[in-house]
Amino acid sequence: MFRTLLIANRGEIACRVIRTARRLGLSTIAVYSDADADAVHVAMADRAIHIGGAEARASYLRADAIIHAAKDAGADAIHPGYGFLSENAAFAEACAKAGIIFVGPPPGAIRAMGLKDAAKALMAKSGVPVVPGYHGEKQDAGFLAGEAAKIGYPVLIKAVAGGGGKGMRRVDAPDAFAAALASCQREAASSFGDDRVLIEKYITRPRHIEIQVFADGQGNAIHLFERDCSLQRRHQKVIEEAPAPGMPDDMRAAMGEAAVKAAKAIGYQGAGTVEFIADASEGLKADRFWFMEMNTRLQVEHPVTEMITGLDLVEWQLRVAAGEALPLSQDNVQRRGHAMEARLYAEDPAKGFLPSIGTLHRLRLPEDFPHVRIDGGVREGGQVSMFYDPMIAKVIAWGETRARALARLSRAMRHVEVAGVRTNAAFIDAALHHRAFAAGDVDTGFIDRNLAALVPQEGHAPAEAAILAALFVLNERAAQQGSPQSPWDIADGFRVGGVSTESISLEHGPSKLRISVSRTKAGMRAQCGAVDVPVAAAFSADGAVVATLGGVRHRAAITRIGHEIVVMQSGAAHSFMQPDPLVMEDADGAGADRIIAPMPGKIIQVMAQKGARVLRGAPLVTLEAMKMEHTLTAPADGVIAEVMASVGAQVTEGALLVRLEAP
Repeated sequence: MFRTLLIANRGEIACRVIRTARRLGLSTIAVYSDADADAVHVAMADRAIHIGGAEARASYLRADAIIHAAKDAGADAIHPGYGFLSENAAFAEACAKAGIIFVGPPPGAIRAMGLKDAAKALMAKSGVPVVPGYHGEKQDAGFLAGEAAKIGYPVLIKAVAGGGGKGMRRVDAPDAFAAALASCQREAASSFGDDRVLIEKYITRPRHIEIQVFADGQGNAIHLFERDCSLQRRHQKVIEEAPAPGMPDDMRAAMGEAAVKAAKAIGYQGAGTVEFIADASEGLKADRFWFMEMNTRLQVEHPVTEMITGLDLVEWQLRVAAGEALPLSQDNVQRRGHAMEARLYAEDPAKGFLPSIGTLHRLRLPEDFPHVRIDGGVREGGQVSMFYDPMIAKVIAWGETRARALARLSRAMRHVEVAGVRTNAAFIDAALHHRAFAAGDVDTGFIDRNLAALVPQEGHAPAEAAILAALFVLNERAAQQGSPQSPWDIADGFRVGGVSTESISLEHGPSKLRISVSRTKAGMRAQCGAVDVPVAAAFSADGAVVATLGGVRHRAAITRIGHEIVVMQSGAAHSFMQPDPLVMEDADGAGADRIIAPMPGKIIQVMAQKGARVLRGAPLVTLEAMKMEHTLTAPADGVIAEVMASVGAQVTEGALLVRLEAP
């Protein structure tokens, strides 16, 4: 085994690799960008080296800077994590040329699977079933439209060099093909430097099932069972689990055999994932799955495999890279129970899952729950940056059965406390509680079909949360006035009639709320709209509160961020603004006549032209943020009065991009 390991990545995966390397007695070296100087992975490593600017292409994608850092630090090996340079054959070759071990497959294996069209042709030749489609070299838009018509709609356009849901579009009708193709090509060029695409038949009830494979340098290759990654949004995985619900044993054996065959066909070494699409329209069957792609790296969802096998896949990676044989043969790999992983993202489901950027003013995760594992790379007080993926942490739960794993994961998500950015915690919990998901009846269209039930309406918060926010304000006032008692424990100083009442004004989105809290000799009462209940509450110094509202006990955490009060309860975070009477409302705020940047990002396309008449929903500006494209559309019919956006410009959240006038 080598002695010193450099991790050419950041965040959660860098922390994950460092933990295993420490256990094996290895010295660790982190690399970091301008944006990550105070990051958790930097603090965890034995040594950290600065490699460039905040944008990935100026730091984590700079192979030369990383190799230079490794050589200067005397690193024996480089672990690329996932993303960035993990599937870059040229980087693997550069490591070898510098005399540094690359913890991953040989460059030839990366190249064989790096281009989806060539990979599918190779798999077909090797006897691995592939999805019907066009995987050729011709990229003329008219020709590709013709191939899509031959395949039959719906079709899926996929970047040849793609991954992680980037450069991928579903197209349901011929008239939408051209626009989808252009968008896909732009995103592919931006993310991978290659705008070539392939066209495939879209399976209407698809299950995304992948097989974890491992191979060593002695010719041994095995699989570590499957993971079901069907719960997706925009082709990005949200919840993963192992084993796949409803999979018959003959299908599991057939998929495992096909995955190992795929790995051996390219002379694979190390950890890899062979991804298949299965047709679930008539239940899972051994003859109804097809090869999609192979990820020649460790996957984000690898912890669910670790949870059911009891193995450390990063340790296996390091041992294989050091020249050791696989620790187990296929017959000795055992699985036990069920595991589920949820990706906790800084994003706002109520606003189309737009990434949420900012400071993590509060971050409390259920790290001490039995059979629950947290893999994270940020900490309270840290930043969710516009430059990288907005994942906060992975929450993984194990159970003896699927139902028990689901219950443990749900309980864990309900104890997530995040303030400062929006998260998808409540959305994940809603998905876990959906009747179809609980029954294992899922496919990749599950979220889209059930979006209305899974995503709470914007601007909606329970009256109980507003009352908790009001009690928090009263508690603050009492503390500021130096009162030795909680405001709801004081039984004197009543007004005429024996009743003292205070009103607290709050805003929740567009809603203006007034909460009245009355104190009598009998106790406290609070009224918010139609809700009028007796209340009692106890606050702790760390922001936790236990309150009884109308005889029902509530546990929550409350944090103030300036004029914002965030009530975190059961995984949801409800934001209330306390109006500042000294600040006048901005009469020129965003409305139906303005297009505002919903987040920081880069303008990559401007469709709006001054003087043009547009209809509601017309695309005006395309913004790239968090490695994804977001198209901003006209909120109403009108005439373009002014265009402030320009291609290539970096804009901040709230920047005015286009102004409309009435037609």
